[in-house]
Amino acid sequence: MKIHEYQGKEILREFSVPTPRGMACFNVEEAVAAAKQLGGNVWVVKAQIHAGGRGKGGGVKVAKSLDEVRQFASQILGMHLVTHQTGPEGQVVHRLLIEEGARIAREFYVGMVVDRGSQRVALLASSEGGMEIEEVAKHSPEKIHTVRIDPATGLNEAEAVRTARAIGIPDAAIAEAVKVLWGLYQAFVEKDAMLAEINPLVLTADNRVLALDAKFNFDSNALYRHPEIVALRDLDEEDPAEIEASKFDLSYIQLDGDIGCLVNGAGLAMATMDIIKLYGGSPANFLDVGGGASKEKVTEAFKLMLKNPHLKAILVNIFGGIMKCDVIAEGVVAAAREVHLAVPLVVRLEGTNVELGKKILAESGLPIISGNDMADAAQKVVAAAKGAK
Repeated sequence: MKIHEYQGKEILREFSVPTPRGMACFNVEEAVAAAKQLGGNVWVVKAQIHAGGRGKGGGVKVAKSLDEVRQFASQILGMHLVTHQTGPEGQVVHRLLIEEGARIAREFYVGMVVDRGSQRVALLASSEGGMEIEEVAKHSPEKIHTVRIDPATGLNEAEAVRTARAIGIPDAAIAEAVKVLWGLYQAFVEKDAMLAEINPLVLTADNRVLALDAKFNFDSNALYRHPEIVALRDLDEEDPAEIEASKFDLSYIQLDGDIGCLVNGAGLAMATMDIIKLYGGSPANFLDVGGGASKEKVTEAFKLMLKNPHLKAILVNIFGGIMKCDVIAEGVVAAAREVHLAVPLVVRLEGTNVELGKKILAESGLPIISGNDMADAAQKVVAAAKGAK
């Protein structure tokens, strides 16, 4: 789960990380009022979407008068902001952050991620603030300082000091930088984050250290522990189909292909998409119905897939363990009848009650194409999709 920059900064402030003063706004008048309340003579008008690269896309403007605040807020609110992370369709801006300006002397990058190799939280820091860390890693990997933090002790002072010095924080600001690193680590751990990033972290002309941006991604499996994080969810930033899927406990991600996939188990779902690609097709979605799918759940899964206007065929690939093949077969037949399925349907069943499941499909009277194994099913669904074009 992702949140907006202004929400991330609220979390950082909980852990004593200094940020510029700012206010979230939902219309132009609120933006102007926020600038007045913040005072000063320079403000930053920032689009709030769940994507990076907002500045390059025209979603971040520096205003030097209240008239410019009004002008920029009017331009940004409602725009389709296109960045390298949104895709060509962009994302509609519904919220702004109006923030006081800062006299920036230098920019840095700091972030926390889970390093699965060492099974530790990794602190990444670089003198190349403002740049995508992936680009720094590609072109200047020597400029990334990495600390894999011992979970028994947490980030210690010596590690934090070494990190700050390694990226060029001057001695006069080391203490503030250490405070930021400690706060970022505590926020990462206590909020069950998967990513916590400040880019840029800035040094001001008077040696203050400020988090000029904040990006958090949270472990969805831990959200039951954090109702305060769940409350920050912005449905405008999420795919409507994925929101609908979550209501029925379906794991669904829409892709850009034309072959729908209904599978039980994430690993099998990934393998199914791979084998479709192997035989020249393109999956339209990742859809895991889990181990306890009911007829109703399967029907909702079909409805989700059929909302995709590019759908040309569907592959149901089930390995029946906890999920019995006859239950899936009954669900497939019921769903196909309820939604008046008009695209080719290929079904491959294996496992518990497989013969009964195949019998139910065969006696349904529906034009269901049977797949003998994964390879056979994949080839058949790819051929069916191509024939439907």
